Amino acid sequence: MELDRTDRQILSILQAEGRITNAELAERVHLSASGCLRRLQRLESGGVIDGYGAVLSASAIGKPTTVFIEITLNSQRDAALDAFERAVQACPDILECHLMSGTADYLLRVAVANTEDYERIHRKHLAAFPHVARIRSMFALRSVLKRRGYEL
Repeated sequence: MELDRTDRQILSILQAEGRITNAELAERVHLSASGCLRRLQRLESGGVIDGYGAVLSASAIGKPTTVFIEITLNSQRDAALDAFERAVQACPDILECHLMSGTADYLLRVAVANTEDYERIHRKHLAAFPHVARIRSMFALRSVLKRRGYEL
């Protein structure tokens, strides 16, 4: 989808202020409310806007520690990759999973309350996932930068 200057303005504002009203958004980008709404609908139906939601504080919900987990599988066959990915999707503790190039096959991100919480996830899920040959976990000491939006 081709994005013009106004589309980029709309997207930049929405990334920073997701609760803005359509009327206020329209005013800020110099459109009528109906024109702005049509653009939003086009951006949504075109897949540019992937969704809306609240950004929660991990500390406030009792999961202040971020863990990055490298997973290496014992096979690169489609069946092994598919089985692993289905298991990951069924695990509510995993926030992100990426198929990677390099030494590890997958990179996962989880948020945990403490080391005991991570041990639960490791024992109950990670070690039980199909075709796992190696698990390497790294605990984040602190976040230096957390961008939630894209430069447009």
